[in-house]
Order: sequence, then C-alpha cells, then structure tokens
Amino acid sequence: MNTLDAEQPHPARRADRLFPRLAMACVGVGLVVLGALIVQVLVTGHSRLNLDLLRFFPSSAPEDAGAQSAFFGSVWVIGFTAVLCIPIGVGAAIYLEEFADHNRWWNRFIEVNIRNLAAVPSIVYGILGLALLVRGLHLGQTVIAAALTLTLMVLPTVIIASREAIRAVPGSLRQASIGLGATPLQTVRKVVLPAAVPSIATGVILALSRAIGEAAPLILIGGLSFITFNPNGPGSAFTVLPIQIFNWISRPQDEYRNLAAAAIVLLLAMLLVLNGAAIWIRNHYRRNW
Repeated sequence: MNTLDAEQPHPARRADRLFPRLAMACVGVGLVVLGALIVQVLVTGHSRLNLDLLRFFPSSAPEDAGAQSAFFGSVWVIGFTAVLCIPIGVGAAIYLEEFADHNRWWNRFIEVNIRNLAAVPSIVYGILGLALLVRGLHLGQTVIAAALTLTLMVLPTVIIASREAIRAVPGSLRQASIGLGATPLQTVRKVVLPAAVPSIATGVILALSRAIGEAAPLILIGGLSFITFNPNGPGSAFTVLPIQIFNWISRPQDEYRNLAAAAIVLLLAMLLVLNGAAIWIRNHYRRNW
C-alpha cells in the first residue's frame, strides 16, 4: 500500500468527525435565533411586565388592559386537560404494554392509530372538537369543550411516552414480583408504575406544555378573545393566553403589541414552570438499573 494513501483518513472517518460539528452548529444556530427572539420580546414588553398584567382584564383602552381572564382561563383549561389525559393515557399505556395480546387485530389497530394520531396537525383536532363536542354533544364554547379537544390532541403523545417508560422497566422486576406471589395487577401497581413514574411524568408535562401554547384548535371551537371575567367552572366561557396574544398582536396600536409581548413572557414563564416540574420529578424519582 502506498504510504501517502495510508496517511489519508478514510471518508467514513471524516464523516464521523464532521457530523458532530454540523450537529453542534445547528444547535448553536437554533439557540442564537431563540435567544434573539426572547430578547426582542423582553425589550418590547418590559414596560408592561408588572402585576397590572394579572390584575386587569382586557380592555379597549390599552393602558388599562391586562390578561387576568386569559391567565386563569389557561389554568382552568390545562387543569381539566391534565385531569382527563393523565388517567386515560397512562391506563391505555398500561393495557397495551402489560396486558394486550398483540396477536389480536384490534390491539394492532389501536397501536397503529395512536402513532398516526400523534402526527395529526392541531387544527384538525380543532375541527373535530367543533363538530363533535361543541355542536354534536352541545357542550358549547366552554372550558370543558376546550379541555376535551386538547386531551384528544395530546393523548397519543402521553400514551407513547408512558409506554416507553413502562417498557424501560427491567423485566427482572416483574419476574421477581410474580415469583413472590403477586398478581399481574399488583405487579403493575406496586412495581412497574413506581419505577416508571419519572419518565411518565416527564412525558405528560411536556405534552401539557404543548397544549398550553396551542391557539388554533381553541379558536376553531370558539374560544373568545375579549372576556372581562374569570372562568368559574367547566361550563364557563373562556379565553386563554395564546388567543389573547393573537388578538392583541392583530391590533395596529403599538401599546397592544407591548401587551402581547408581556403576555408572551407570562406564557413562557408558565412553560418554564411546567418544564421545571418535569425536570425535578425526573431527577427526584430517577432510578438506575
């Protein structure tokens, strides 16, 4: 072999060294763009970042306007979404992973549809919510209709994340539990679920983080953009922060754009709280196998 040819790196090795650098460059570009957007929002909305944003309701006078109804509307909608999607999603994941016979056609049909529904655009769920919940079941433009629509949207993500968490629990733990005389249901309740809680909680909170920032499906089902009262139950009319931001950003006055920027910061703070909770739960309950 020629000595010069031996000194030249193999093309595959060059690609192995180049790919991590390209990946880091892509991450760097994304972080720079994200940082620039956050700085722009903070600069635009800093004058309205005070307690008045949460003390006042929307108003036709921008100097008197606030986002109290949108903030509490988001809390109500996401609260009901969590109450609905967590037990249904985790229960479905337990059934599919621990008890379902995968040779049965209906179980395979369910799995294929769950994976397909995870990729459906959010606006399609808005159309479904409008046709089925608002008009079909006559729930109206209410908090519970919004929560059910968002539940349908994030449920595939919750199921997939929960299944992966349950699947990651070592089979030896199940075998040991069965060997000690526990039933399959007791094994799931006492062994599998406690071990899978960190990953399940992380997946659930990240799914809820997606739901809290959605505007398109809620606009379709009739979420209002001007409400001067807070929701007081599942049957109440509502608005949420993404809808309020959309309404303010559509107005020509610069004062409303400042309000929209401040509301964006408030929404980002809510997302950071949810993601911080996911990180804390994951780190607190993590087990190394």
